[in-house]
Amino acid sequence: MKELKKYNESVFEKIKHVDEYGNEYWYARELQTVLDYTEWRKFEGVINKAMIACKTSEFNISNHFVGIDKMVKLGSDSERKVNDYKLSRYACYLITQNGDSRKMVISLAQTYFAIQTRKQELSEKEYSILTEDEKRLYQRNLTKKGNYLLNQTAKNAGVKNFDKFHNAGYKGLYNGESANDIAKRKELRYREDILDNMGSDELIANLFRISQTQQKLKNDNIKGENNANYAHYNIGKNIREVIAKNGSTMPEDLPTPEKSLKQIEKEKNVFLK
Repeated sequence: MKELKKYNESVFEKIKHVDEYGNEYWYARELQTVLDYTEWRKFEGVINKAMIACKTSEFNISNHFVGIDKMVKLGSDSERKVNDYKLSRYACYLITQNGDSRKMVISLAQTYFAIQTRKQELSEKEYSILTEDEKRLYQRNLTKKGNYLLNQTAKNAGVKNFDKFHNAGYKGLYNGESANDIAKRKELRYREDILDNMGSDELIANLFRISQTQQKLKNDNIKGENNANYAHYNIGKNIREVIAKNGSTMPEDLPTPEKSLKQIEKEKNVFLK
């Protein structure tokens, strides 16, 4: 496992790309090199097998294997066009499953992509049998990704003071409480992350706030920092009203877990990706 982690950090994560929407992808040409395939012809054969497996599993191939053309430099300073693919994490998993298992790097890649795919794609049934700490880790991972998208969209809308922007959302959802107010109520240490000290239900409420605000800013083409802050506040307030209407527990009344996710990660050697 130590060898896998080292290979993960130095190779697979190194060639990972993230688009403007926070989606992860890998280039097939770069993955080919890492997986020790010297000939594109042979590696493309593996990709084709992976596509068949994708179709057999009733997934849309175009969502996981996106064909693209790239210009590569030749030794004479000239360029030529080559075909390539943008691959999802699931596509990489299928490729490694159809690769040459005699290669040590393929075995490592199979394990790596299997673990990562498993972490990110849970069914409702699988989620229901997780422990509360596992649910917290899963939801915290989603909020991290959601905040990445929200920050990108907010930046495009003209937001510069992100502390004020995020506090607007918290104030709407928590009846006027800022992030600092929430931290004080939870009796957290200075600069300790409040999201790391929420239960799964409270994280879900915040994830809804995050995702709905990101969509609001984007779909309504909201521009200007004040307008973005106002939109974030209203989304938080609207979610609070829905919680009240359903007779559910308000987020500020939900219990704070005894251990932060940082403590749990340290104890169980679990790392959020």
